[in-house]
Amino acid sequence: MELEEADEVISQMDIEVQGFPQSVRSRFSVQIRGFKQEVQALTKEVRSSLSPSSSGGARGGYDPAYADGDADLEAADSATANRQRLLQGTASLEDGTRRLEESNRLALETEDLGADILRDLRSQREQIENSRDTLRQADQSIDRSSKTLSKMIRRAKQQKLVTVGIIVCLVLLILLILYNKLF
Repeated sequence: MELEEADEVISQMDIEVQGFPQSVRSRFSVQIRGFKQEVQALTKEVRSSLSPSSSGGARGGYDPAYADGDADLEAADSATANRQRLLQGTASLEDGTRRLEESNRLALETEDLGADILRDLRSQREQIENSRDTLRQADQSIDRSSKTLSKMIRRAKQQKLVTVGIIVCLVLLILLILYNKLF
């Protein structure tokens, strides 16, 4: 029976929706509840129209009191209307299923895109960490070079002072020797 299949499809849709994010799940859950109610109403209507104990020929049951042509015509019209409603319900379910499948496809595409973005971010994070390590090493090297240059400058100044001191001493000695020789 098509209504049982429709009910099964709705149950499958409900299971699929449970795997969606909360923001999307609530919207689809409302639609699925509406579909369930519509199928239940159609199921009740079909059962009542098909049962022989229903309230007369206008509902689709056979009643000998209404065995004339008008009753048959009304029963056919009622059956046609019920069939039309069932077809509309089935079409609505198929449309809902199609929309749910489309949403599921979009969710999977979004998930793939998110995974790609996470991979890119992880790669960029590794590059940043490597750059930071390289900068740390360069900073340490610059610090060592700066200390070495400071030591070299200090030694050069010391050597300059020592050289100036030696020159001053030599000049004083030369002056002292000249003074002693002349006087």
